[in-house]
Amino acid sequence: MSLPKQPKEAAASGAALDFRAVTVRFPPRQKGDKAFTAVREATLTVGAGEFVSVVGPTGCGKSTLLNVAAGLHRPAGGEIKIFGHVLQGLNRQAGYMFQADALLPWKTAFENVILGLQFRGMAEQEAADLGNYWLMKVGLGHAGDRYPHQLSGGMRKRVALAQTLIVDPKILLMDEPFSALDIQTRQLMENELLALWQADRKSVLFITHDLEEAISLSDRVVVLSAGPETRPIGDFQIGLPRPRDVAEVRLTPAFLELHERIWHAMREEVLKGYAQTLS
Repeated sequence: MSLPKQPKEAAASGAALDFRAVTVRFPPRQKGDKAFTAVREATLTVGAGEFVSVVGPTGCGKSTLLNVAAGLHRPAGGEIKIFGHVLQGLNRQAGYMFQADALLPWKTAFENVILGLQFRGMAEQEAADLGNYWLMKVGLGHAGDRYPHQLSGGMRKRVALAQTLIVDPKILLMDEPFSALDIQTRQLMENELLALWQADRKSVLFITHDLEEAISLSDRVVVLSAGPETRPIGDFQIGLPRPRDVAEVRLTPAFLELHERIWHAMREEVLKGYAQTLS
């Protein structure tokens, strides 16, 4: 059983993701309006094998940066490099895990997991072997024949995670993937993600509103300013030892100290963002 081959660019030197003075604008909604600048001259890197979380106020542009990294938005200014190469079009070295389930309701868990392999033209038996392998790896070896409506929220997230990882992306782009789960299931999924990440150290750009989640998972936490024209205003190294249990690590003095430092940096921006929602 072999994994899908990666493009030669994946072996190039440089950071996995390198945003260089990236500006993102959206056109006016109607005549007479001005273009909306969501992100202005944002500079941010994610090293090879590094887990970086981005936090900031609601509506500040976190998901916009993720979409730029995926190649879904083209910057109006600046550039983004993928392993040292300027991104042109879609980022084919990245897997994208969305906040909402992206599972096809008429396909089983197994069929959803192997979709990406089928799109790439992999032989049927090889795709089936990999699909069963990944279902086992995320603890769903018994549920491959179930449809999404027959799965719990946590099980659907496991299917989505397997669906993302089965194509062996070098970069994981994750947009608040666990936000809809209850706290117990969420912590189980966070630990599951860390265990899978620890095995092969993919580069991860993880978007979250939850500062505790960001600190628990990450090597670094980047804080964005309130929008519009968001930009990074803080970059914090998370020196907590690995492997981690996300529930246990939150009780340690080092975690509490980091939480206080990062919250101090982002508190004013969160209040600005909240005030904007009221105006």
